[in-house]
Amino acid sequence: MTYTKYSASGNDFIIFHTFKKQDYSQKAIALCNRTEGIGADGLIVLIPNKTHDFEWLFYNSDGSPALMCGNGTRACAHYAYNNNLAQTTMSFKTGAGIIYSEVSGDIVKTQLTKHKIIKEEFKEYAYKWSLIDTGVPHLVCIVEDLKEFNIDVCINMRQKYNANVNFVQVKNNKLFVRTFEKGVEAETLACGTGMIACFIKTHRLNLIEDETLVYPKSKEELSIKLQDDNLYFTGKVKKVFVTQT
Repeated sequence: MTYTKYSASGNDFIIFHTFKKQDYSQKAIALCNRTEGIGADGLIVLIPNKTHDFEWLFYNSDGSPALMCGNGTRACAHYAYNNNLAQTTMSFKTGAGIIYSEVSGDIVKTQLTKHKIIKEEFKEYAYKWSLIDTGVPHLVCIVEDLKEFNIDVCINMRQKYNANVNFVQVKNNKLFVRTFEKGVEAETLACGTGMIACFIKTHRLNLIEDETLVYPKSKEELSIKLQDDNLYFTGKVKKVFVTQT
């Protein structure tokens, strides 16, 4: 088997394509292991689809499936184009719905699926939270300083609400985000759906404009744009290496 490792703003993925639609959860656990495997936040398997360019199967590093991953959509779109599975503009099926992506060099723009507000603002651990589904559920709280990011709070909130946990700081119409990810069970360098959830919450409060730059823990720059009721997520991706096992 040939596997390709990608990084999208610090979120890393192992990607391969196959004709077989089956359960790859154990393969995800083995391959994503950072000491005995290749090491990654998740595994993406591309399989054929009759109505779109392809379909994906997405697994977190613990083997649990996920319906959606924002950075993953950008990484797999770049992989699909470079492996002749799609043109520069493509559509593909995820568990959360159909994703539309456009590849331009190492920049990938993705039109994400519609979001849903699960729970309006509520207070817990002295923070004001919102629970937003951007393909997967995310808890979001706005802080004055990202140094307030608290792992213990993240663990407790993640377990209680079965959701990812995000702290976001707003500064000069820019977002700075730290995310504790479900399935990885740790803080990650970036989370696309988490950044989108932070954009939705801060935009609803009129703290940012319709287009903004966002910086995850990796400090890589991405942009989020709201246009015609659609959300677009754009940033660089990097093919790290190709390996065979």
